[in-house]
Formats: sequence, structure tokens, C-alpha cells
Amino acid sequence: MVATYTRLFEPIKIGKLEIKNRIAMAPMGVLGLVTQDGCFSQRAVDYYIERARGGAGLIITSVTKIENEIEPLKPGLVPNISVNPFRFIATAGELTERVHAYNTKIFLQLTMGFGRVASPVMLVGQPVAPSAIPNFWEPAITCRELTTKEVETLVKRAGEAAEIAIEAGFDGLEIHAMHEGYLLDQFTIALFNRRTDKYGGDLRGRLTFPIEIVQEIKKRAGKDFPVLLRFSIKNFIKDWRQGGLPGEEFVEKGRDVGEALAAARTLEEAGYDAFDADAGSYDAWYWAHPPVYQEHGCYLPLAQKLKEVSKVPVIVAGRMEVPELAEQALAEGKADMIAIGRGLLTDAEWANKVMTGRVDRIRPCIGCHDGCLGRGFLGRPLSCAVNPACGREKEYGLERANSPRKVMIIGGGVAGMEAARVAGLRGHQVALYEKSRQLGGHVIAAAVPEFKKDDARLLEWYKTELQELKVEINLNIEVSPDLVREKKPDAVIVATGSKPIIPDVPGIDKAKVSTATDILLGKKQAGATVAIIGGGLVGCETALWLARQGKKAIIIEILDDLMRSGIPVPYMNRIMLLEMLRFKGVEWRTGTGLLEVTDQGVIIIDKSLRKTNLPADTVVLAVGFKPEQGLYRSLMGEIPELYLIGDSRKPRNIMGAIWDAYEVARNI
Repeated sequence: MVATYTRLFEPIKIGKLEIKNRIAMAPMGVLGLVTQDGCFSQRAVDYYIERARGGAGLIITSVTKIENEIEPLKPGLVPNISVNPFRFIATAGELTERVHAYNTKIFLQLTMGFGRVASPVMLVGQPVAPSAIPNFWEPAITCRELTTKEVETLVKRAGEAAEIAIEAGFDGLEIHAMHEGYLLDQFTIALFNRRTDKYGGDLRGRLTFPIEIVQEIKKRAGKDFPVLLRFSIKNFIKDWRQGGLPGEEFVEKGRDVGEALAAARTLEEAGYDAFDADAGSYDAWYWAHPPVYQEHGCYLPLAQKLKEVSKVPVIVAGRMEVPELAEQALAEGKADMIAIGRGLLTDAEWANKVMTGRVDRIRPCIGCHDGCLGRGFLGRPLSCAVNPACGREKEYGLERANSPRKVMIIGGGVAGMEAARVAGLRGHQVALYEKSRQLGGHVIAAAVPEFKKDDARLLEWYKTELQELKVEINLNIEVSPDLVREKKPDAVIVATGSKPIIPDVPGIDKAKVSTATDILLGKKQAGATVAIIGGGLVGCETALWLARQGKKAIIIEILDDLMRSGIPVPYMNRIMLLEMLRFKGVEWRTGTGLLEVTDQGVIIIDKSLRKTNLPADTVVLAVGFKPEQGLYRSLMGEIPELYLIGDSRKPRNIMGAIWDAYEVARNI
């Protein structure tokens, strides 16, 4: 163990259960890794085993429903302990047996339901809630108020679920959730709970539901069976479907810190053995699922306040995957245990690498949500943008090639580096060529804003991995067809990337015009007023970066809304970025196109053909990229094993580049 990280590897007790270290795998939905009868699939088992093998002391599983009659969901979406309990015990029992072999403990996370935040497409029938309130996703739909008897039934089902969990070998439970605004949380929040029975009224009345749950579980499972509570210390609800940003002054309409601390004392007395602390709600989803724009350790100030009033352990998540930050939080007494979510998707070996001093070998999370929750919105299984094997560890892992081959990779962006890494791991002789003086491609510019520093960490990780693999790297060499013929590779992977699209309008060649890439890299400087042409993710992030420098930024977007073209930007990332743009005074004109660049600024035109002269000192182009395919096309028909990947195949995002590269290189 490295002395720098001693606190992380101290044992800890939750109730009477000892856990070998203070690293927990945060609960994350195993979307797409569930059988039709609500059991963990083999993919899910492999996924959890990989994190146990990687050194985590505690695994908290995906949200698992306790019933499917009061709030029936369509089959196969989330685990459900009650649909087929005998098969659940069999499959989960195999999971717990294997996890225990690594001296790792595993808790099953149980949910009472989704309530107002259940998407109607998930449901069979009408959504339910504590009171007749609007559904989050479709406010025109009113949720059905649960009867007192139905709530009492949910309490009973929670106790039955605990007995099943014990049969399956789980070491404890986590109750989901007085967190994120799910059904149980809705009962505790006055904004959503207008009941007049024992489950409503003042704070004590609104806490009756979670109190009865833990008491029922303890009655059936024994007082020493540990029960955690996922617990949002602050909801950040500014209004219905509106969240509050970091640093923004607003009136909290959900649960504020003072009420949370009072609730925590009551809940601890009721029997909860630890708090798994976070913040947020669906109305402020960028707190519950913090994107790249949130600071690492964003829950720590809140968790510290909870810890001051709590006698039981406080676990904290919130982008805690930076080892120095995690260790410091424990050393300063801000938390008792660290929960890592997406950081264990990117690198299942996080704990082992920290313990052995290989922190530079930890593959970083970039906060994009593209491979995890973003895939859920697309109806695809859980994975990770920078770790394509996540969620399919056994069937999509890497093996050494039977016959090492000579692989030439052209282009040193993320796609080229991932292809080189994978080919190197498989034992091939790899030579990577990059025409510029450094590796990284478009990600170099993308990593310039302070809120994108995790992209820079990813580039450094790739450089370290390629160095460890002793991949031959050739910089400042533009590959020609003749060079390919001279080197005689067995396989050629073309990852030549893309270049910015330049609109064909009058004045586009004026000195005041720049691409977003050149502005970010400092090749051109922005004036006081900047017109940004293109409201995709690049345009919006560039606008935020410029606004933080005190520039007046105006986005011009041809579509009717920002960030709506191409690959969908995950909901929490998009909403937070829009709120930050508003907060920083960035303006945008949608349904509007660029007609001309003038000495004074730009002439824009809307869908009614109305022209407007917009003053601007600088015009920044962010209308997309087009692939560089010249070399590939010149080699077609000449190289038997020729591949085109990443932006050079189709400009997308980091995930698209990495996934292309991984798929191709693992099959050479």
C-alpha cells in the first residue's frame, strides 16, 4: 500500500459488518443487463465481479424494485426481487458468492418505486405518487395518489425483499431513496406530499414511510442486518422542473440542508446504519448525476454538515474518483467512506491501482454520460464512453492475438491512440503516425476550458499507456501512400480525423472569423463581443468559456433549439449547460442562419426571412466537422486489411472515436 493513500484502505464498520477498505462502488442502474423476469443477467454478474476483483471494499448494486403491481414497469428495465424470487435468489446468489471470494461486501439497493419521475414509456398504466401531482417527463399527465393501504403494502414488501436478499447472500441493503426525488423521496418533500394521512403533514409525518421501512426490515432480518439510506442533503429545486446551479442564489422549494439534518437525526434513531449522501433531484438532475461542468467532490460541503450531526458512517459520492481528493476527504473528516460510480465504469481496477501507487494508470471518467446514462436514453445497455468493455466484460474483453501482426495506425487523435493501445495489448507490432507535433487531435482544443480538464487527463492517460506498451510513435510525419507501401504493414487503420466546416457565405474570409478550435487553442483572440455560429455542444461550450472570460457571447443556431443535432447530448449535461449559459448572460438566436460576415459583425436571417445586423468583434465558427478521407480513399483496393475509424469515418464524439477503435483493433 502506498503511504499517501492509507485512509482509503483502512477497514470500516457499518453496524457490526466490517468492510476491508473505504471504497464503495456507488449504485448505478444496470440498464440492459436485466432479464425479462427482473433478475441480474450474466453480463451484470460479470460487471460486478470485475469491480470486486478490482479491489472495491463494498459494492452497492443497481436499483431493484420490490414489487410490480402497485407501480408496474415494463419487464426487463430494472431488477425486481419479487417477480421471480426463486430465480432472483439463484442468480444473485451466484453473484454474492463470487463477490465474497474477493473479500468484498455487497449490498442490494431496494426501491419503493419511481413515482412522478417514472417516464410513462416505462410504465404499464398511470404513474403514481404521494399526491396527485404532474409527472416529471410529461407534466400533462397527473400521477395517481397512492392509498394508505398501498403504502403499507410497500412497507411490507420491503421487509419481504430483505428476507429474499438474505437468502441470496447479500450483506446488507441500501434503501433507494430519500434521494433524487424518487417515490420514497417524494413522500418526504412537502412540495410533492399533500397527504392528510399518517404519511403526510409535518416533517415527522413525511418521514413515516422511510421509518416504517427500516423498522420492518429490522424486524424481519434482525437488528444487526445493516441498512443504508441513500440520502439527498439538498434537492436544489428552484421550481417545478427547474434546478439551482452551484453558486446561484435561490429559494429551495424541496429539502434544504436544515431540514435534511433534522431528518437525519430522526432516521438514525429509527435504525438506519449509515447514510449514502448526495444531492439533487430530477428537477436538478445535474446534481444527482453530476456532469463535467460540476466540480469534483461537489457533495463534500454538504456531506461534512451531515457528518457533524450523524453518529453513523457517512458515505459520499459526487465525482470523487480523483484519488487525492478521496483521501483528503477522509483525512479531513468530511466523510467516512468514498463512493465511486462512473470512475469504476471507466476503470474497474481503480482501488488496486491506487493501493499499488499506479494512479497515473487509472483511466479517467470525462463526465460525459454518453456511455452510461446516455445509452439508457437510447434504449441501449449500460457501458462507458472510454471503456467499451464495461457491462460486457467477458464477451467483449481483450485477448492476445494468436499471430502478432504489423499494424500501421495513421492519426494520433483519440481514435488512433485507442487503436494503438488495443493493438499493443493484443501483442501486435504497432506504429502510430501523427502529422502534427503532439498526440490528441481535436481533444487538445476541447480540453482547454477549465470544466473540460478531465479530457486532458484522458490524453495523459493514453500517452502513459502507449509508453508502457512501447508503441512506436512517429510525430511530425504526414503519411503518404508511398510511405505505407514502403512500410508494408499487415493492417492499416486510418484515423486521420476531421476538419471544421466553413460555411460558404460572403465575408467568411475576414480576419475577424475564426474556428472554435483556433479560438480555444489561442491561435486567434476573441474580441469583446463574439457571435458563435452553431449551437451544438462545441458552440455552447465555447460560448460558456468565452462568457467566463467576460466576453459577450451570442449563439446563432439554425435549428429551433440548442444541442439538438447529431448524437443526443445526455439530459443532465444539456440542461446544466443551458442553465449555465443563461446564468452567464449568453444569448442565443434559434431558427436563425448566417447570411454574411461584415466589418461591423454579421447579418443573420430567420425563418421568416427577416434580416438582422448583429454587431460582433469576432465570429466563431462551430457548425460541425467533415471527415478527412483522402488517404483512405487513395489506399482503397490496394491494402487488403484497411480500416477507417473515428472522425475520419464519421465525426461524432469521444465515445464514437474510442468505440470504433476498440472494435476494429480487438479483431485484427
